[in-house]
Formats: sequence, C-alpha cells, structure tokens
Amino acid sequence: MAQITAALVKELRERSGAGMMDCKKALSENDGNLEAAIDWLRTKGLASAGKKQSRVAAEGLVAVKTSGTKGTAVEINSETDFVARNEQFQGLVGDIAGVALANGDDVDAIAAAIYPGSSKTVAETVTDAIAKIGENMNIRRAKTVEVENGLVASYVHGSVADGMGKIVVLVGLKSDASADVLAGLGKQLAMHIAAANPASLSEDDLDPEMIEREKQVQMDKARESGKPEAIIEKMIVGRMRKYLEEVVLLHQTFVIDGESKVSAVIAAAAKEAGTPIELVEFVRMEVGEGLEKKEDDFAAEVAAAAGV
Repeated sequence: MAQITAALVKELRERSGAGMMDCKKALSENDGNLEAAIDWLRTKGLASAGKKQSRVAAEGLVAVKTSGTKGTAVEINSETDFVARNEQFQGLVGDIAGVALANGDDVDAIAAAIYPGSSKTVAETVTDAIAKIGENMNIRRAKTVEVENGLVASYVHGSVADGMGKIVVLVGLKSDASADVLAGLGKQLAMHIAAANPASLSEDDLDPEMIEREKQVQMDKARESGKPEAIIEKMIVGRMRKYLEEVVLLHQTFVIDGESKVSAVIAAAAKEAGTPIELVEFVRMEVGEGLEKKEDDFAAEVAAAAGV
C-alpha cells in the first residue's frame, strides 16, 4: 500500500476542499491515488466544498458565550439568511462560540482548536458543514470582554436560537455588587448598545480622525450660512457637543427611559448597590457589518447568458 504522506493529504485538501480526516480516508481507500481519491470524495459529496468556498458569505449569525467575568462574541458567516435557520448551522455556531470563549479572539487559533466532541479541528468541521449544508461559510471574527471582578452581561437581538441572532452585545461591569444587580444593569445597558450603536465607550476612546472629520463637515455646513468665522467657531462647539452625545456611550441618552444619560444610570445603580460600578468595555457585533453583500440581478444574468 502506498504511503499516505502529510503533503499528499494537504494537496488533496487544497484541491477538494474536504476535511483532513476525509482526505486521509479517501487516500487510504484508493491506495494513495490522488485523482481516484478526488473521485471518491465527490461520490461521497465531500469534494463540493472547495468550489463553494469562493462564494460570498455575508449572512449568517453572531453568538455569545459568557462565564462570570468573561464573555466572547463570534460571527460565523454564510451565503444566505436561510442557513441561519438551519439547526445544524446553529449548533455549529454555538459550539464555535464555546471554543472561542476557551481559546481567545484569534480566528486562526479558534480554527485550529479541536471541535467539541470530535477528533477534527474547528476548520475541518466547518469544511464538512460546507459540503453538507451546501453553502460557503467562515469564521469571520471573535471578541472577548473580561473583567477582574464583577460580571460580563450579554444581550441577543433578533434571536433565532439560544445565545445567537443578528446582533449580540457584551458588557463588562467591574464591581463588588451582587451578580443579580450587575446582571440586571448589564442587560439594560446591552439593550441600549444594541439599539443606539455607540462608536465608543468614552470620549477618550473615540477615533481622533472621526472627530476631526465630523468637525470639518460641521464647519463646512456652517460656512455655507455666510456667518463670520467667530460665530462659526461658537456654533461648532455646540454642534460637536451634540455629536459626542450621539456617538459616545456614556454621553448618550438611555433608550430605556429616554431621559437619563447612560453615565447617570450607572451612577444611580452604584449608589443603590452601595458600591462602585464601572462599565469598562463593551462589544456590539452585527451580522455582515462592513461586508459587501452580493446583490443578485437575475435579469442581468439571463441577458449575459443570452449574449445581449
């Protein structure tokens, strides 16, 4: 029997898109013959994943896993929203979120980790799922929030299954307050973040380029009014203050009551708990944000095929 080398397995994986264990089995079944192994994988429905991996994946799910003072959010993309309702895909997303909680934010490290209850890696399991479900999918990103003491709370908007949906939020609260107090406050803050989509936690965290760009826009708008530069400068101060109230979390008006500033809500909760509460970090993750989604134009496709 021919020797099944790592290089041969690697080549088969690259050509077929199938998982490592499936490639090893295919080569063993076909005495190391690469072409025969590809045909074997095709008959098993395992070699189709390779072609699918070139297709745009901008839908899917985001998920969260928390454990006391630590929580992780992940995004797993698919080609269509329909797959998000697939129970197999949902199970995959939930398991990968658990792997991310244990292994950190690095996507390569998550992909290389062993998939729960399996001898395969996460990457191999995803490749297998591509072949079975029939759509390209990938692990896009992961982000962890952790506090020294206190609680990491979470919220899922548009939930389709436990801990996953279209928008997820993690909130890290540093405090000696009880878990019940922090959980209630954390959920409300997370709901606010999901709705208001702040750009940063505090003014100090806001991207300086973002501030400068907004300031320039407001100055250009003010100059169109024809007012003197001295007046414009005073106008900009007010407009930038309003801008910061819109994009900085601690300055935003709390969506739950429509009146209080978020910073005041936290201060009030701390006073009632009798101990300081600090919002140290948050993560808001939405499916497909920043990705260019493919827009299908069936009429254009037909016209192109017909040579029109």
